[in-house]
Amino acid sequence: MVAQIIATHSILVKVFLVFILAGFFIPKMTSKHPLKFRKASFIYTMVFQAIATMIAFTGIVAMVVGKYDFSFSIILMILIWAALMFIEIKKYKVIKTTEVENPAKHALLKSLFYKISAVEVFLIVVMVVFKIMEAKGAISL
Repeated sequence: MVAQIIATHSILVKVFLVFILAGFFIPKMTSKHPLKFRKASFIYTMVFQAIATMIAFTGIVAMVVGKYDFSFSIILMILIWAALMFIEIKKYKVIKTTEVENPAKHALLKSLFYKISAVEVFLIVVMVVFKIMEAKGAISL
């Protein structure tokens, strides 16, 4: 049972990573229509939050069912989840409140979208690498 929950958690993390990588195409697809960029970013943020919440839920269920203690590894996962949610919400608020019809501001927002998405991918990859190293016994978190 716990193995299935952890496998689901792992699959959701991979889906999340693919989703964020696919999100890099949003600024390209909406480059000629700034208002569509705002709408696409809203939908992206909602799906981002949904997947991140699913990951957190399966992680909590795995922790409770598996009777795991709060280790540094689990605390790190929680902190990364909170950071991802915070960053994504702030990114959307900036996109929502900025005048996207202005070409200079639109270009700046696209650049911001790319940079923030890269940071989010980095955070996820770092956590995945730490967990793989922990599973192999290379490190102890």
